[in-house]
Amino acid sequence: MDRNNEQKSVCENFQNEVPNVLARHKSILDIMTKLDEYNARTNRALAKSVTRCGCVTIHAAKQDLGNDSLQDMLNNAESHIEGNLCDSCKDVLEVEIGTYLFYLTSLCDVLDLNFHSMLEKEYDRIKTLGIYSLK
Repeated sequence: MDRNNEQKSVCENFQNEVPNVLARHKSILDIMTKLDEYNARTNRALAKSVTRCGCVTIHAAKQDLGNDSLQDMLNNAESHIEGNLCDSCKDVLEVEIGTYLFYLTSLCDVLDLNFHSMLEKEYDRIKTLGIYSLK
C-alpha cells in the first residue's frame, strides 16, 4: 500500500471508529463544547510547558516581516518559541491534541463530512494557490 492510501486508510479507520466509542457526547452541542474544552486544554498544556516545566519559553515581540518581498516575510516571521518540548510535555500535548482530533472527527461524523477528504481539499487549495492562500 502506498503512503497516500495508508494515510487515507488511517483517517477513514479513525473516522469509522469514533462513533463506536462516542457514547455520552453524541449531541452536536456536546461535541461543540468538547471541541472548545480540548482547545483550551491544549492551550493550557502549552502554557504549563512554559510556566511549570520551562522546557520552552516564549519571547514575543512585534513581527518584523520585512517590506521587500514575500520571501522576506517568510524568512523573518518567527514562532516566538525557544527550546524544545520535553518528553513529558510532548506526551501531554499529544494526548490533548489527539482528544481534540477525536471530537473534531466526531463533528465531521455527525455532519456527514469526510475528514480525510477535507484534509485533501485543504491541501490541494494551499498547494494550488501557493502564496495566495496565506493565512
